[in-house]
Amino acid sequence: MKIIKLKLKERSYPIYIEEGIIAKSGSLLRRLQLGSDAAIITNQYLEKKIGQRLKGSLKKYNISSKIYTVPDSEKAKSFRHCLNLIDKISKYDNNKSLFLIALGGGVIGDLTGFVASIYKRGIAYIQIPTTLLAQIDSAIGGKTAIDLPIAKNLIGAFHQPKAVIVDPGLLKSLPKRQLKAGLAEIIKYAAIKDKPLFSFLKNNYKKIISLDKKAVELIETKCIAIKTRIVEQDEKEKKGIRTILNFGHTIGHAIESAGGYNKYNHGEAISIGMICAAQISHNLKLLREENLDKIISLVRLYGLPTRIKGIALNKIMSSLAKDKKFIHGRNRFVLPVEIGKVKVISNIPQDAIRKAILKHGSCY
Repeated sequence: MKIIKLKLKERSYPIYIEEGIIAKSGSLLRRLQLGSDAAIITNQYLEKKIGQRLKGSLKKYNISSKIYTVPDSEKAKSFRHCLNLIDKISKYDNNKSLFLIALGGGVIGDLTGFVASIYKRGIAYIQIPTTLLAQIDSAIGGKTAIDLPIAKNLIGAFHQPKAVIVDPGLLKSLPKRQLKAGLAEIIKYAAIKDKPLFSFLKNNYKKIISLDKKAVELIETKCIAIKTRIVEQDEKEKKGIRTILNFGHTIGHAIESAGGYNKYNHGEAISIGMICAAQISHNLKLLREENLDKIISLVRLYGLPTRIKGIALNKIMSSLAKDKKFIHGRNRFVLPVEIGKVKVISNIPQDAIRKAILKHGSCY
């Protein structure tokens, strides 16, 4: 078992990585002494696929548990589902020593973390991410949120989990589209911080896409280590260090929102967002054309979209204006300047943003 420790003083926690670790989760959680009762938040598919195994492992170590399901889509991150979940949990929480477990992808992780942050002014929760995207990115770092119709993650809080349990074996049952969504975030990590990883992704496509155990372990461990070190330096994104993790997310989130959260999934939108950000950087003469082409080629290699289709430009720009990452009305973009290195640039002219979007989009 690999263990990476995210060090945040009293908010520090372990990230466990091992294939088949679900069977050991009861032992791990008993050792952490979080409580004797767990509310497991998941979806109906995962309840049948993994939920009962998890309950069995918890029961073996005298942790009682109850499963609550939410829809398997971004729409679960709404006021309605959030309040409904809290109501159900409060009825279960009768003289119990309660903690929450997020069993799922980024949506379930965000929702569960947010519920944990506000229920009783904050209770403990665990992340057990089941998608590649969640395992290497969204489950780590304590960002929790729900959405508003106008934009993603506008209502949220920083609330660190007590542990993250990563089982790479769970990826084998992922639909190809979800697997590719996670690969978009891995490309992001390579582009912002790890040039050798960028080359590894380019040269080992077949191994990675077929989920070769050693290749997957390598890229997951590298990405988790990168995120862990960044979060340790800038937990609440006050120093501009953690901001680099938003590469591709500024325009990407706007594409998701403008598409009604069903046109593109998160990884697909981020793929296009990275290309648009790279195009802005190239237009500003910060990124050489050959490096722009390398980013586009790697995104295309993994079967991810490189162009926006069927979304109105004015809808994208409207969603972009509501981005929570903007400060005092000034936009803020993470722009690549070479492979493995980025800069945070503020106040990019609107025309430059539109030009990049139109260059890589069939917008109407």
